[in-house]
Amino acid sequence: ELDEMPYQYEEFTIETWVENVYRLFTDRNYSILNKDAKPIGYARSIWALINLNTRKPADLLGLLGKNVTDNICKDKPCPMEKPSRIKITSEVPVARIVAKYSDIDINGHVNSIRYIEHILDLFPIELYKTKRIKRFEMAYVAESYYGDELSFYCDEVNENEYHIEVMKNSNEIVCRSKVIFI
Repeated sequence: ELDEMPYQYEEFTIETWVENVYRLFTDRNYSILNKDAKPIGYARSIWALINLNTRKPADLLGLLGKNVTDNICKDKPCPMEKPSRIKITSEVPVARIVAKYSDIDINGHVNSIRYIEHILDLFPIELYKTKRIKRFEMAYVAESYYGDELSFYCDEVNENEYHIEVMKNSNEIVCRSKVIFI
């Protein structure tokens, strides 16, 4: 979530801290500071340690022990609202693509950044000439692979807010996103 954008070539800083540690996930926050160390935006993320063989989240507390919670920064709140539950009602895709070589990362599945790029490509360039993104939420649900057909469903919640769902092969949700423009 950005209140203002840094200028081209302007230096900025990103700070990060752990908000919470759970058995399978950890909450990590970020602040984006401009060249004068003024906060201009924040981000929240949820991380999981994944077993490479099973592709399932690993037990963080079991692997790392209870002392992993010593990394929690209790005295640094994040002023950004937590991610919301994104629901889609649209039943007709606004776009479809087949995952290609350039979509695939070193692990053999579609790279998370590529989903974001494909979602941003759903909007006409004219929109980006008059507005900018204020908030972008992304919730990953499943992996997709080379050759999967990705279908993009979009609900316009209001004039500046869109909810998007990406399904693979018409039967499995891959990710959901919320985009708010100002």
